[in-house]
Amino acid sequence: MISDWYVWISLLKALILIGLILQVVPGMLFIERRGSAWMQNRLGPNRLGPFGIFQGIADAVKLIFKEDFIPEHVHKLFFGLSPFVSMLPSLITFAVIPFAAPILINGETLTFQVADLDVGILFTLAIVSLGVYGVMMGGWASNSKYAMLGALRSSSQLISYELSMGLAVVSMLMVYSHITLTPMVEFQGQALFTIAGITVPKWGFLLQPVAFIIFFTCTYAETNRLPFDLPEGESEIIAGYHLEFGSMKFASYMLAEYSNMLTAAGLTVTLFFGGYQLLPGMSWLLHSLGLSGMTYEWVRVAFQATAFLIKVGFFMWTFVWIRWTLPRFRFDQVMDLGWKIMLPLALLNVFVTALLIAGGVY
Repeated sequence: MISDWYVWISLLKALILIGLILQVVPGMLFIERRGSAWMQNRLGPNRLGPFGIFQGIADAVKLIFKEDFIPEHVHKLFFGLSPFVSMLPSLITFAVIPFAAPILINGETLTFQVADLDVGILFTLAIVSLGVYGVMMGGWASNSKYAMLGALRSSSQLISYELSMGLAVVSMLMVYSHITLTPMVEFQGQALFTIAGITVPKWGFLLQPVAFIIFFTCTYAETNRLPFDLPEGESEIIAGYHLEFGSMKFASYMLAEYSNMLTAAGLTVTLFFGGYQLLPGMSWLLHSLGLSGMTYEWVRVAFQATAFLIKVGFFMWTFVWIRWTLPRFRFDQVMDLGWKIMLPLALLNVFVTALLIAGGVY
């Protein structure tokens, strides 16, 4: 039987997580605008607040109070539902990603993830795959050629790269021998080798560099980010699947996109970069504080959560970095990369991983 303590703690963690995700959108909009301006040698938003940090808040207020215009030619029911169908999976998927190792309080184990599921990574992949329905529904319900083209591009792109992403995850499951995320992170805390007194941990990207490259590439295709932003393709189809949407419906699609980016970054860190494992120097700093008991445990949680957020923040920044570094692919190039290069490479990597495990390398 589930205790009341567990229910209230789970509700609190869910509210904190949703609050965190909602803050990502204005934060990433600011970073994307200022980062883009920095890379293009211009100023970017700099009027509202210091360095323009309140520009995202102003945009949010504008979208909230903007008229919710619904064109006459759309399928109204599905037009209204589609942004929320797209947004819901993006809010759910981060629930199984751990921020820190569990602690024991009065005989109760407190985990720092909303849902500690036995099938954590499978749950995440299953829910992520539902996001395409919101995009397809929005493109079809808009009853617009440009929107429908964007939706068709998105569906074909997502389906193509989900296969390679899933196979990259399969190779990691073979190495970790777990499908639960917390044991995967604990596995990466082990020492791979020590050189000159420096211990190198078993982070996933060192054990499976090919799987990391495949997974990392697929996250950009799954989140419709450059160089895989063909579903929006403003130079070709204006805005793609969300062309006809405005006010809070448009904001919901943007929330879904940035939430998916956050989930992609969180999964990349968890599977390949040690998750909440401490960064170099943080372990020494933690032990130098001379803490013990529950004080040590809570400080350790704070250090692990900080390390996790720093890693996630770096990969969120790479979305901006790559956006202004690589040009958009043509659609045929996207399909060729997905089916002719990524998928065979992912299958070969699974096969080689199996041979290495049989040979006792892992």
